[in-house]
Amino acid sequence: MERREFLTWMGIGSLAASLPVVLAACQSETAEETVDPTAETAEDTAAATGGSEVVGTLAELDGDGFILNESASIGPVLVVAQPDNPTALEAVNPTCTHAGCTVDWDGEATEMICACHGSRFATNGDVLQGPAMDALERYTVSLDGDNVEITRLYLPGLSRTDAGPG
Repeated sequence: MERREFLTWMGIGSLAASLPVVLAACQSETAEETVDPTAETAEDTAAATGGSEVVGTLAELDGDGFILNESASIGPVLVVAQPDNPTALEAVNPTCTHAGCTVDWDGEATEMICACHGSRFATNGDVLQGPAMDALERYTVSLDGDNVEITRLYLPGLSRTDAGPG
């Protein structure tokens, strides 16, 4: 086999090997929301459909001053009361947007603090002090009797006005 013939076959082989990757990249993505048929619990279904999920109770919130649910189906959730209006609740994903550490609730300072690098966040997840540049992901909070429920409000990187009603 001559060098030119060898290189030709290598080029054809490389092209054939990369064809599935190119075809997969060219397929259109759909943004349809589907329910996971394997969802076995109400929480799984809530996460799949964007519905609400119980993350704690008012008794827990009154006792501890916050609710930290690290096993919620949509990810960890921290629920606190607004300092100027204790009946209004805020819920965020407590994962710091700077380095991924879990922020802690400081009830005395009424803010969330990241122990890794000192970022500080308001009760609504807005950055008060860096190095974090992005707000924490927020959830909508509602009450069903004594149960505190959350619903995903928006994804990180979107402004709250981009998220639509809610």
